[in-house]
Amino acid sequence: MDIHLVVKIIHMTSVALALLIFVLRALTLFVGTQGQQPNPNGRVAFVALQHLSYTVVVVTGVVLLFMKHFDVEPWFYAKIILFLVLLSSQIKVYKKDENILLAQRRAGLVVGSIAFIGLIALVMIKPVFS
Repeated sequence: MDIHLVVKIIHMTSVALALLIFVLRALTLFVGTQGQQPNPNGRVAFVALQHLSYTVVVVTGVVLLFMKHFDVEPWFYAKIILFLVLLSSQIKVYKKDENILLAQRRAGLVVGSIAFIGLIALVMIKPVFS
């Protein structure tokens, strides 16, 4: 099997894992909240799996870029920006800070959801700018 295909499969599998963890971790903002904090049950496992999946996405993405000699389409830059929006919203949503209201956390979750949906749509559509 071609090494490019193997790396691409690993990349897509880690994105699927990231999406699953995103949804499961989002449930902690609605079920069993404690004060202004998300439900602490499973926090360590969710954080570990989320970090693992995002790390694999980034590493395999860089490997794929290297394999393509950094020859990218114009939509790739939007993909990077959406990924950074997703990461920053996740940081804000799950930050251990009592001053962040639950409504603010949920609003950050909406921003992250829009970024994730936009990212997946962008990859599926692969628009041509000419």
